[in-house]
Amino acid sequence: MVFYAAYGSNLDPERMALRAPHSPLQGTGWLMGWRLTFGGEDLSWQGALGTVVEDPDHQVYVACYDLTPADEKALDEWEGSPIGLFRKLKVRVQTMDGDVPAWIYVLNAYEGGLPSARYLGMLADAAEAGGAPHDYVTGLRSRPCT
Repeated sequence: MVFYAAYGSNLDPERMALRAPHSPLQGTGWLMGWRLTFGGEDLSWQGALGTVVEDPDHQVYVACYDLTPADEKALDEWEGSPIGLFRKLKVRVQTMDGDVPAWIYVLNAYEGGLPSARYLGMLADAAEAGGAPHDYVTGLRSRPCT
């Protein structure tokens, strides 16, 4: 069993159903001690890309999926792991049932830069669709963008 902690655009259940159709949602939780941020602004025409960095004063809302091997491979491709865009990292997710180990994708670029308004709106919509608390979604919508 491989758990994947989805954040960003992958919080949207419909989007994940397309990217990993054989992998059921197991629940939601928080990456404690992590912060959602943006980086690699030179890698995308839309501006900086979403990622997470360790930060003891923050937390990131995530959805946990039980990935099949085929869906894991497809998600690796989608996230650009084979070309080094994102790398996988093992983390602990705090859920209502206790902590669970999972992996996430982390951008292989320096933190910095602003996302486009379109991209930031997509992330906020995905968080809302994924059941994130209202204040979390509002916080996303109020972040600076280009």
